[in-house]
Amino acid sequence: MRGLNLDHVSAFTEVVRLGSFSVAASHLNLTQPAISQQIGQLEKRLGVRLLERVGRRATPTAAGSELLDHAARINGAVAALLEGLARFTSGEVGRVRLGTGATAAIFRLPPMLRSLRRKLPELEITIATGNTSDVVKAVQDNALDIGLVTLPAGGRGLEVTPVLDDEFVAVTARDGVALPQRVTPAVMASRPVIMFEPGGQTRVIADQWFFNGGVELKPKMALGSVEAIKRLVEAGLGCAILPAVAVREAGDRANLVMRPLSPRLYRKLAIVIRRDKVLHLGLRETIRALKSLPKAP
Repeated sequence: MRGLNLDHVSAFTEVVRLGSFSVAASHLNLTQPAISQQIGQLEKRLGVRLLERVGRRATPTAAGSELLDHAARINGAVAALLEGLARFTSGEVGRVRLGTGATAAIFRLPPMLRSLRRKLPELEITIATGNTSDVVKAVQDNALDIGLVTLPAGGRGLEVTPVLDDEFVAVTARDGVALPQRVTPAVMASRPVIMFEPGGQTRVIADQWFFNGGVELKPKMALGSVEAIKRLVEAGLGCAILPAVAVREAGDRANLVMRPLSPRLYRKLAIVIRRDKVLHLGLRETIRALKSLPKAP
């Protein structure tokens, strides 16, 4: 649209993302009156009201939600244009903002990122970690370009592509809580169990495994870090259900005992990206690399 100021659109999306004029102003290194003026000029230019207050939070109106959908495409197209032009002047191939869970970030991504950096040394990659719901929302809001998340996942305007299965195993210390060769939900529930904290898909999957086995588990402890869980298990404080990929290092195999679960338990990892995302070179290569992640640890 002629005369549409892209800075005003960006200010609008930041206010919606952060829910606050003052926080958005600080994030953009502007004053709050400057942000308010930009939003006012944008509303005047479009002839509609874009924001309203619900309590102390700024939220989009119906017209604002419509603009938000288009703004993500506008920002993506502009970013792709600038990144494409940058290759002619400085050899840059773009920036990729990738979101995933902490376990995948630690144990799945490093070899892939090393290979990607070797192929595209000028590619700028930033990694954000969070639960599936957090990453999916950030991709929808265009705060992240792509996510590697645990299924189920989905949302308006998203393309979801499964890439691999992660198997879970039962883990205990070599001199800790004893586990038989066949670990069922009932067997596991009879031991002190350390679980992932509630709220993430990994915990939901594990809870469903116990539920399907007719067991109501009451974990002794719940933590958000796979490394912290491993350390507590090594100390003999209990056993845990962890992705097999998280216990493949030599030190883990020296200190921990792994047992397969019965029935087997897997989580599916998938790529999530906006269907309207403009794919520059770096993003295309990142998607290709994620689709080539090894299927087993």
